[in-house]
Amino acid sequence: MAEKNRKVTAKKKIILKIIVGVTTLAALILWSGGFFKSKLPPGEVKAQTGIPIPDEVKTFKVESKPVAPRIDLVGTVASGEKILLSARTSAYVKRIFASAGDRVREGQTLVRLDNRELKERLAAAEAGLQQAEIEYERTQKLIAADATTDQALTAAKSAFETARAQVQQIKVMLTFTEIKSPIDGKVTDRRIEAGDLANAGQVLLGVFAPQNMRIEVPVPVRLVEKLQLGQIVEIELDRPARPFTGKVTEVVGEVDPMSRTQRVKVHIDGVSTDVLPGTFGRIWISDDPRPAILVPASAVYKIGQLEMVQVIKGNTVIRRLVKTGPRYGDMIEILSGLSDNDMILIEPIKG
Repeated sequence: MAEKNRKVTAKKKIILKIIVGVTTLAALILWSGGFFKSKLPPGEVKAQTGIPIPDEVKTFKVESKPVAPRIDLVGTVASGEKILLSARTSAYVKRIFASAGDRVREGQTLVRLDNRELKERLAAAEAGLQQAEIEYERTQKLIAADATTDQALTAAKSAFETARAQVQQIKVMLTFTEIKSPIDGKVTDRRIEAGDLANAGQVLLGVFAPQNMRIEVPVPVRLVEKLQLGQIVEIELDRPARPFTGKVTEVVGEVDPMSRTQRVKVHIDGVSTDVLPGTFGRIWISDDPRPAILVPASAVYKIGQLEMVQVIKGNTVIRRLVKTGPRYGDMIEILSGLSDNDMILIEPIKG
């Protein structure tokens, strides 16, 4: 009997522990859900605690205004005057007088090819010309003495003129062994070294005019009409990282079927030798106006990754989370967080 009573008592203790555990867990759930806290009726929100408005603060009244959004279009810098210098005759490279990056003058010799073979051919051609000239003069004397035929005179004259043309041709070919710069510019590419064999038509050097640079931009067809010939646009380059202005000089009259764009060429004003072909850049154009909220950029500050402004509510200032858009000079667009007639501080209160 005593054993039976002990078992009943142990069972009751276990049941009691289970009930206490379940009750405690339920109480925790209800407490974390806020069931023991007082709640506001629907539609009522507690006011955010604000900072008293200090004296002599600068304020700005928020107001929507039509703004023409700026669209950036990326492009690549190129020279308006770039020349690839090629060999006109096959010969070994004797000497090179310029490397990539060197400034050169118009008429300056950049590459000299081996001309010994051409000089030997010229000597032989000049000897043949001398012989043909002697034969032609002798035939003229014979025709004057009526000692030869007109056919012989014609043949001698033809041989003389052929020999003279051959000499002139070799002299011209000799000039091809001196490759000179056609412009005042800068060497951009060097593709051969002394001792290499230069074949006819092979590119040896590239020269561009650094004062005549442009940016070439593929523009979507819907935006091409916003760029007219002679229009001044803003330009930003990756290097040097500073703003430029430029004038639209050409709109290619062909649409790329793959990208549905037209290539627009814009001459860059005020460039120097620090602008190189192939540099990444962009131009800015204005789209159709739309309503937007612009506020002074100084009114926006960051807390971590969050963008905030300070809004006046009654006699206090509260913080307001916002999302910003593009900048327009010293103004910045607010995409969300503010409405018309909001009053904000131009210089937020620190602390």
